[in-house]
Amino acid sequence: MNKLILFTDSDRKKLVTKESGDSKFGNHVQLITQSCNIYDELKNLDVDFVLFGIPEDIGVFANHGVRGASTAWKHVVKVLLNTQNNQFTNPLKLAILGHLDFSEEIEACALLDQNKASDIKKARKIVETIDQHVTHLVHDIVKAGKKPIIIGGGHNNAYGAIKGASLALKAPINAINLDAHTDFRAEEGRHSGNAFSYAFAEGFLEKYFVFGVHENYMLQHVLETIEKLKKHIAYNSFEDLIIRKKLKFKSECKRALSFVSNTSFGIEIDCDAIENMASSAMTPTGFSANKTREFLHFFASHKNATYLHICEAAPVLAPKKRTTLSAKLISYLITDFMKA
Repeated sequence: MNKLILFTDSDRKKLVTKESGDSKFGNHVQLITQSCNIYDELKNLDVDFVLFGIPEDIGVFANHGVRGASTAWKHVVKVLLNTQNNQFTNPLKLAILGHLDFSEEIEACALLDQNKASDIKKARKIVETIDQHVTHLVHDIVKAGKKPIIIGGGHNNAYGAIKGASLALKAPINAINLDAHTDFRAEEGRHSGNAFSYAFAEGFLEKYFVFGVHENYMLQHVLETIEKLKKHIAYNSFEDLIIRKKLKFKSECKRALSFVSNTSFGIEIDCDAIENMASSAMTPTGFSANKTREFLHFFASHKNATYLHICEAAPVLAPKKRTTLSAKLISYLITDFMKA
């Protein structure tokens, strides 16, 4: 696992601010000291959750999107560490592992032209390499009996999360995805828009529910594919839920849970679905922060919830005074997952 950069006690001391009378979350999370055998290290660690980051946006680039998702991890970990340690947050249940370092790949991608088909093809080959590292790390965490909390990065990393969990459990898994897009596009080379189609085609994903997809951004051929695969793929639209109110939020949560919870399932939250959140495809109309937290709590409360993946946040794209807001919301989502 040569891409894994461990989060150290020195890192912690640099990020946790000291205030009189405070007991910070970051001072009580657990760390590991060596990366030669992550499985053994985690198996012997008394935690329920393992947090790591994937600071990359190559998958977004390879999908002709706006870069910036590589910046989320450093902002999130700082905000999370400086929340309070108390009976509600219980940081002792969490190990912060570190992050997968794709800085060399990001530098190589910076030399590519998004308007050249040959360069897009090169970027998609890089994403395949990223897939391998994400898969391996998630596999080891799940095999050790812990729940991964993954902070991206592009939504391309859902593929590695699904595959890694599936291989660890030796069975296909399901997924629930809060997203403005289906990310079930053609298998045309790996990018942020086809993680679920690849995972399904390769047998790692059994059932998939897309929650709150935006009708204006649903590709017709993907709709036709979903119709053909309706025993395996289901969705509801943001418009039916929030605008036309044809569907009730809680009832749809129950329907989606019934669809995916027969076996282990991953929880995917694409920040593109959250209103006015700085992300790779920022939207002026989407779920509120509170609705997103309610959604996460509902699904995380089920015993078969296997991992949490939050992706596409891009704090660097926010106005200077608002760069920490995305990170703060993600820190709430992390602790909501743990509390559930």
